[in-house]
Amino acid sequence: MDVRGSLSRSELETLLETTAVPVRLACHRPDDSLWMLSLWFRYREETIECATAASADVVAFLERDPAVAFEVSTNDPPYRGVRGNGTATVEPDPEKAVLRKLLERYLETTDGPLARRLLSDDRDEVTISIDLETVYGWDYSGRMAGSEQ
Repeated sequence: MDVRGSLSRSELETLLETTAVPVRLACHRPDDSLWMLSLWFRYREETIECATAASADVVAFLERDPAVAFEVSTNDPPYRGVRGNGTATVEPDPEKAVLRKLLERYLETTDGPLARRLLSDDRDEVTISIDLETVYGWDYSGRMAGSEQ
């Protein structure tokens, strides 16, 4: 993983591990136009892992062309985040292990109505793993001091 920008590797990894906002993921559709979507994620050893339904359009898009760009950034000032590119792979997740971890990360439970619907036995789930290639980290805290809401 080639790290660039104002954040060190350690700072970048901490931001990805602790920031619970969706990753914005860009990929190509079959007509080569761009497609952008947001997915819950977790960071693990130079990889961003996401979960989605096996029937989601993005699964077919990534199987055809695994090149992606991404961004994880805070929604409130002072802004900080990570963006970059990588290569995605899609694997079945019959036990929904990654989805369970994401539900715990974002909802803090696997027991609510949304969690039960997503974990339903009749839903086929996949894991999207993005191997990070080049990443750029930034933190505007210094120049945005006093801008917190």
